[in-house]
This record gives sequence, C-alpha cells and structure tokens, in this order.
Amino acid sequence: MNLMVASLLAVDPLLDTDKWWWKVLAIVAAKVLAIFVIGLIGTMLMVWFERKIVSGMQNRIGPNKAGPFGILQTLADGMKLFFKEDLLPDKADKWVFRVAPFLAFVPAFLLWSVIPLGGDFTDGKDGTVTWFGETTRVQLIDPPVGILIVLALSSIGVYGIMLAGWASGSKYPLLGSVRATAQMISYEAALGLSLGAVLLMSGTLSTSGIVGGQDGIGNWNIVATGFIPFVIFMIAMTAELSRPPFDLVEAEQELVGGFNTEYSSIRFGLFFLAEFMNVITMSAIIVTLFLGGPQPLTLGGVDMLGFAGPFGGTLWVILKTLAFLYTYVWFRATLPRLRYDQLMDFGWKLLIPAALGWFLVLAALQMTRDKYDGLGPVLLAAALGVAVLFVAYLLFNAALVVSKRNREREGVAY
Repeated sequence: MNLMVASLLAVDPLLDTDKWWWKVLAIVAAKVLAIFVIGLIGTMLMVWFERKIVSGMQNRIGPNKAGPFGILQTLADGMKLFFKEDLLPDKADKWVFRVAPFLAFVPAFLLWSVIPLGGDFTDGKDGTVTWFGETTRVQLIDPPVGILIVLALSSIGVYGIMLAGWASGSKYPLLGSVRATAQMISYEAALGLSLGAVLLMSGTLSTSGIVGGQDGIGNWNIVATGFIPFVIFMIAMTAELSRPPFDLVEAEQELVGGFNTEYSSIRFGLFFLAEFMNVITMSAIIVTLFLGGPQPLTLGGVDMLGFAGPFGGTLWVILKTLAFLYTYVWFRATLPRLRYDQLMDFGWKLLIPAALGWFLVLAALQMTRDKYDGLGPVLLAAALGVAVLFVAYLLFNAALVVSKRNREREGVAY
C-alpha cells in the first residue's frame, strides 16, 4: 500500500514510511521554501544578468545605480510595479483577466519541483542524500512520469498568455494570443519528438533516472542522441518561451506589447516574472535532459569540483544552467525577430521533419544494437538510416519547390 501511495504521490524515499514525523514534514517544508526562494531570487538575478550582458554587448553601461553593480535594480522595479495603479479594461472578461497571470506564473514555479538540483549520481549511485538522519533527494518530488509533468506545465504556461490576450477585450492583445496558440502548436511537436530521443536512450520518464543514466560525459544525452535532438529541443524551447528571435506574441513594433498590453501593476509583474523564471527553469531542464544535471565533468577521472564535497552536484547544475542563460541572452542581443511566415515554415518544414527523421534513425540503431552483437550491424543500420533521411529530404524539398511554383502560377488568394 505504501509503495502504491508513494508512486501516486510522486514522493521520494523520505516519505516512504509508515509514520509522519515532525522531522520529515520539516524537511519537506524546507524543500518547498527553498524552491520558492530559489525561484524568486534567481529571477531577480536573471533580469539583472540579462540587462548587464546585453548592455555589454551593445557597448552600454546597464543598471548601475541600485545596489552594487545595479544588482538591486530588479527589486526596485518590482516594488514600483507593486504600488502602481491596477487597471481593469471595461471590455475585459474580468475573471479570466485576473486569473491569466497566475496561469503563466504558477507553472514556472512548479517546474522546479521535478528538477534534480544536486546529489551524487556517479558510479551508479541514485542521487539520494541523508539530511538529519533521513534519506531523501535534492528535489521536491521524483515522479515516475516527471518528464510528462514538464511537458504539461510548459503547455499550461502558454494558456496564461492565450487567455490574457483574449480576455483583454482589445485587438492587439488578441492578435498576440492567437500567435501564441499557433506558435505553441507548431513547436510543441518538434519539442516532443526531440524529447522522445532522450527517453528512447534513457528508458525512463523519471528525471532522476535520466540523470542517473548519464554517468560520464560519453553517456550524456547530448552525445548519446547525436547532438541533433539537443539543437532541436533548444530551438523549440526558445519558441515555447516566446524568447527572441521567436517573441512574436509580444512584438512591440507590431502589437504595441502583445498579450500584456492592457495589464499593469502587479499583474504585469507576474507575466514579467514568469517570462524570466521560465528561462531559468527550462535551462535547468535542458541541463537535466542532455548534460547530466548534477553529473560532474571529470579530468583524469577526478571531479573538477570535488572540493565542494556534497554540494558539488548542485554547483555543477548552477554552472551548466548559467551557460544556457548566457546563450539565451546572446540570442536576444544578436538575432533579429523572425517574420510570422518564417516562424511557421521553420517549425513545420524543418524542425518537425528533422526531429522525426532523427528519432526514427535512433530507434533503428537501438533495435539493431539490441538484436545483434558487434559494431558492423550498427554501422550498416546507421548508414541506411542516413541514406533514407537524405532521400526523404530530397523528396520533401522537391514537394516544397512544386508547391511554391503552383502558388506563384495561381497568384495570391487575397
């Protein structure tokens, strides 16, 4: 009975007990508080980090007045938003208008609960730690379907944007929400297919299980899946987050401000907070799926952060996540925004076929590896797979050329 309850509630070894002692409850409460604090402080630092990095790339100074190096500027902006007047448009659907910011904000927090933030996964260890005599994980929950929770919460966050635009009673927010809907549908498929490659190689939906299977840099999924799913996942996730160059749901030059045009005060602040928090959480998700999470980089078999002791895994997660945060800021500072037709073409005509084709190649290699011994059959299967992908690409490209020629012959429809 306890095993079934633990599976249903997605608990860690800490709660696999017949008794609920105050110490167990205190550890769980401390985990929840830690996630809340990490989310808020991390978001505040992320806003400052992005503004400083972009200003450096553009030969500007950036925040430098509030606190050392301007690090408290985000706190000052948040306090200003909190005390500003809260507006409610006359034509808005008032209930949905009020709820929408929370649908964007809450999933960003909940995603932290399934991310392994530390622990020792080396040499076949399961990542559990001992705190105050209790065995637990450095994550709030470890459900057997953790990755499905990630997909569900990332999709729910888009509903906040969609409903905010629809409920505002204005045309510009509505256009932004329609774009968000199309963008989510276009890139969710590529995201799922690239994630399927990770699950195929890992054989589990548990986030801690995926991390445990990446013992050693040669087993990291960025290597094991052939790098292509990693690139597709990162691009698709950037589109899911509506980050530049895929920020068409905001597009201030076209839509004033997009879905959040009619929002002010703390409700606008919640959207702002969710956007930057999602960047951090999704960077941590990418690290978990492709770069081993808390798994260390070793030099001659020695952990390069071994001096950190039990905090080494957490420090590796932070450093790897920072690398992706810098990459997202780099995207924002260098890449121009795509046109809407380019956005759709890129998702449907490039990412989805590439993700599907690569997934089929990996599946063929996995089946060959399971059924036959030796390197020869695997190499033959890989060569056949690449050849089939090349032929499929030629046929697909020919179909696009014919379609374009037919449209030009028929003329525009409107």
